[in-house]
Amino acid sequence: MAIAFQNAHFIFTTAPAVSSRKSALKAASLTANKSSFASTKPELRSGPVATARSRATLMVVAREAMWNPGREAPTYLDGSLPADYGFDPLALGEDPEDLKWYVQAELVHARFAMLGMAGIMGPLAATKVGISWPGAGVPWYKAGEFEYFAPAGVLFVVQMFFMGWAEARRYNDIKTPGSMSVDPLFTDNKLPEGSVGYPGGIFDPFGYASSPDLDKLKAKELANGRLAMVAILECYRQAIFQ
Repeated sequence: MAIAFQNAHFIFTTAPAVSSRKSALKAASLTANKSSFASTKPELRSGPVATARSRATLMVVAREAMWNPGREAPTYLDGSLPADYGFDPLALGEDPEDLKWYVQAELVHARFAMLGMAGIMGPLAATKVGISWPGAGVPWYKAGEFEYFAPAGVLFVVQMFFMGWAEARRYNDIKTPGSMSVDPLFTDNKLPEGSVGYPGGIFDPFGYASSPDLDKLKAKELANGRLAMVAILECYRQAIFQ
C-alpha cells in the first residue's frame, strides 16, 4: 500500500500481494520527508512474477477557499466560474440548477450596483466642479421629489415597460441558452455564443466578448460589482440617517 500527501491532494493505491510458489518477500523500505510519506510494496527475491489480479485507485482533491485561507471550498465550486473564491457559507449553490440562477442574479445585481454608484457619485462630482443642469445638486435620495419633463408616474410606467421587456428576454435566455441571442429589431446584433448574461452587438462596443482574456475580464467585472454592492448599501445607510 502506498500513501502520499501533497498539498491537500490525497492518492490511495492498493494492490493485492503477488503470490508465487518460490517467491520470497523482501523487507519494505520506508522513506519520509517533510512533504511526502511513502511505503513501498514488497518485491520478489526470485522466481516467476505473478501478475496482480486487481488494482484500485482513489483520488480526492481538496481546493482551498481563497476567501477563508485554511478552509476547504465546497466541492460544487470547483474554480470554473469567474471570480470563484469558494464563498458560499449558506450552501445556496449546492444544487446545480440553483447555482446557474444565482450566478446570473449576482451578475445583474453587480451591474445595477455599479450603475447606481455612478448615478450617485457622478452628479455629485459634476456639481462640485461647477457643471449645472436642471436638477443638479438634488441629493440622489430626493431625486424622486424633483419635477422632471414628465410626471413621475409616466416615467415609472415607461421604465417598467422597457425593463420588463429586457428582463423577460434575459429570463428566457437563461432557461434556454441561445434562444434570445439575436436582437429582434437589429438582427446584426448578436450575443456571444454560449455566453449567457454577457452582452454583444451595440452593448459590446470594445469587442470584449471576443477577447482572449475574457475570463479575466469577467472576474474583474464581478470583483468591481461586488464592491459596488457593498458600497451602495453604505449609501442607503447614510441616506436613512441623514
